[in-house]
Amino acid sequence: MGVSLTVLSSGSKGNSSVLVSSRTRLLVDCGLSCRELCRRMMQSGMAPESLDAILITHEHSDHVGGLYVMAKKFHLPVYISAPTHAAWRRYYKDAAGNKVNAECVEFFEPGRGFSVGDIDVMPFTIPHDAADPVGFTFKTEGIKVGIATDLGYVPASVKDHIKRCDTLMIESNHDLEMLRQGPYPWSVKQRVLSRVGHLSNAALADFFTNDYDGGAAYLILAHLSEQNNHPEIAKSVAESALGDRHSLFQTSRVMLASQTDVLQTVTL
Repeated sequence: MGVSLTVLSSGSKGNSSVLVSSRTRLLVDCGLSCRELCRRMMQSGMAPESLDAILITHEHSDHVGGLYVMAKKFHLPVYISAPTHAAWRRYYKDAAGNKVNAECVEFFEPGRGFSVGDIDVMPFTIPHDAADPVGFTFKTEGIKVGIATDLGYVPASVKDHIKRCDTLMIESNHDLEMLRQGPYPWSVKQRVLSRVGHLSNAALADFFTNDYDGGAAYLILAHLSEQNNHPEIAKSVAESALGDRHSLFQTSRVMLASQTDVLQTVTL
């Protein structure tokens, strides 16, 4: 069967992906409603009942909006850091106004790996304005998949974690000029541009030019702003930066994750 990654949604209105190995299915982030997540999974040929766990990167609503209902409906364990869990419970309530919780919570710490089924998971700290934000790498069946979105820049520690990925999903949030000239209030622009904001096309291009090892068969550009970016701009900037940074043995395929449409499943 191989290892596959399906991006159900990526953007400021909701983020969620499904990683599948021979024996395990993980939902990474839960930013859409339970109803919409189920619809998109079934559209992709996956039964929501087949999920084994939910993993959460951080507590912002576009990553946890459907978490409470999804975990409750399908009795799924939630893997989350303790500070993120505390922030989630502090800020979110159920329909009756009560603090949310999950039936089964498994706490992890950034930098300490754990396993879910046959998938080895490594959470790593990312620079973002949340309680304890993380990215993930996943290893199974000799394949490594990395997910790193919602980060203001790419520090050395993140660069180290995402080396030697076979598939890498990474943020390309905004075009600098579009953001500066766009409709956002200045305070929001400052947040996005900050070291704990979101990664620009230019910042990602710098990573691709100077630090990327060129080994991934698939590069997925994620969390594109609908207001301050354009898919073709993001892709063009990334491909220009990649240049000859590809592996000697393969050329990476650059793909664009969408807010509205399920991305074609990547299988390795």
